[in-house]
Parts: sequence; structure tokens; C-alpha cells
Amino acid sequence: MSQSSRPVYLKLRDMIAAAIIEGRYAEGGMLPSVRAFASEQGANPLTVAKAYQQFQIDGLVEVQRGVGMRVVPGAADKLRRAERARFIDREWPEIHARIRRLGIDPAELLGLTEH
Repeated sequence: MSQSSRPVYLKLRDMIAAAIIEGRYAEGGMLPSVRAFASEQGANPLTVAKAYQQFQIDGLVEVQRGVGMRVVPGAADKLRRAERARFIDREWPEIHARIRRLGIDPAELLGLTEH
């Protein structure tokens, strides 16, 4: 599924996952409120709530009633492993095939040689 055809809640989920992995939303810290994140992203609050719910189902956040959602310890590592597996299993084969099709030298991709 191309990035443009993915549902909005999955795109938001990916943004939040990246922020957790990068430490912008620290383990033990709070996620922005649904309304604040929706406003920041120009998204419907129900769509953001659906993205947040997926993190709760996956055990990556815990709800503190009246306070919000807290990122659980170990969430960044769990997300990193899942994202790596998804990249290697789903995205890399297409990228690798395109590299081969275009005759790109891996050293060129790493900036070790000029094209």
C-alpha cells in the first residue's frame, strides 16, 4: 500500500511512533492530548483517537484517567523492532528491486562514490 493511499489514522500512528522512537515523546512522558495533536496536525480528533487507541491496544501507552496517555517503558525499543521488521519485510524488497533495476552501485548510495 502506497503512503498516499494509507488511512489517515495510520499516517498519524507512524508520526507518533517516529516521535517515540526518536525520544520526542519520552518513555514515562505524556502524549499530547487528542485535541492538541489533532489541532497541530489539522486532523479530526476522532481520527487521532483511533491512532492513539492502537498504541493502547499494542501496550505502548497506558491511560491515566483524567490525565492522558503515558508512554510505557520499553515502548521505543518495541516500536523500533517492529518498524525495522516492517521495513525489511515490506519496504526493502521494493527499494532493493528498484536499485537493481536502475543499476545503482550500493557504494554510490552510501556516498562513497560519485554517480
